[in-house]
Amino acid sequence: MIRCFLAFIRLAASRDLLPAIHLVDAGYTDAEGLVSSQTEYGVSILGPVAHDASWQAKTAKGFDKESFLVDWEAQTVTCPAGKQSLSWLPCVEPAKLAAIHVRFSRKDCSPCPSRSCCTHAKIEPRELLLQKREEYEALHTMRQWQTTPEFRAQYAQRAGIEATHAQGLRRCDLRQTRYIGLAKTRLQHILTAIALNIVRTIAWGNEIPQAPTRQSHFAALQPKPA
Repeated sequence: MIRCFLAFIRLAASRDLLPAIHLVDAGYTDAEGLVSSQTEYGVSILGPVAHDASWQAKTAKGFDKESFLVDWEAQTVTCPAGKQSLSWLPCVEPAKLAAIHVRFSRKDCSPCPSRSCCTHAKIEPRELLLQKREEYEALHTMRQWQTTPEFRAQYAQRAGIEATHAQGLRRCDLRQTRYIGLAKTRLQHILTAIALNIVRTIAWGNEIPQAPTRQSHFAALQPKPA
């Protein structure tokens, strides 16, 4: 999905139509996209990033990757117990998304009282796979920012975008083109936008309230917070 998104950014750049901020869903917010869109095109991607899927991150007492202090200049990583990494090696396997393989010392990890919070390995020490510095820091920054009220307030604009898109699909059959050729299809999109503006203007004039956000049947089964 990120390749399709970057292709869209390149097309917008060729027509001098680049946005300063692009609101996207979680499918377009990987570390590579966060960095390349900013460095190559000056576009900031705004959207939720995936949480760490490791068992350490899912466990309240686990030491996930965010718990380690990375010193990029010294090429060392310090664990929550204060021990420094033993090795810092570039990954040579092209199939891996990581750029750096970090390994701690067995003599530090084996007697560590917090070992059960760090690794399930019986003998081997903790290892980390780090992305490139720019990608690692961009992902870390976004994960921190998406927990703030400022992020939620700014990202709320996407709900309006999705609502407009859904209305166009249901009312105007936006996914289907009635004509052959890009020029006529573009005309259909323009007429669809005009129609939606007219419908919304009439609804506003008649004081028709906006429909509430739809909830799936599965989500409705979840217990309400006390």
